Amino acid sequence: QVQLVESGGGLVQAGGSLRLSCAASRSIVSINRMAWYRQAPGKQRELVAYITTTGNTNYADSVKGRFTISRDNAKNTMYLQMNSLKPEDTAVYYCKWTVVLSSFQHDYWGQGTQVTVSS
Repeated sequence: QVQLVESGGGLVQAGGSLRLSCAASRSIVSINRMAWYRQAPGKQRELVAYITTTGNTNYADSVKGRFTISRDNAKNTMYLQMNSLKPEDTAVYYCKWTVVLSSFQHDYWGQGTQVTVSS
């Protein structure tokens, strides 16, 4: 079993920055993909960005050029650097890791961290 804990959310003014972290409760050897999702009130959860085992990244069009996803394998932690924040970035942000344990693929989610951007 793997637990993911997000941190770094908060209230920020438009144009500001935040860095989210997602830390695992244990060391994981095989991680296929690490991703950030977000869910705004009344909307469906959407993919924000992901990073693969090989370091390839992909971003939603709405955050390209403003957000950067990264990982620190030694610390079992993933990050999302968010710059030039906009009010429409307000949402609960979740991390999701797709890992292989005992030869089976599993998806694990964090509990979410609130990001609020004021205008």
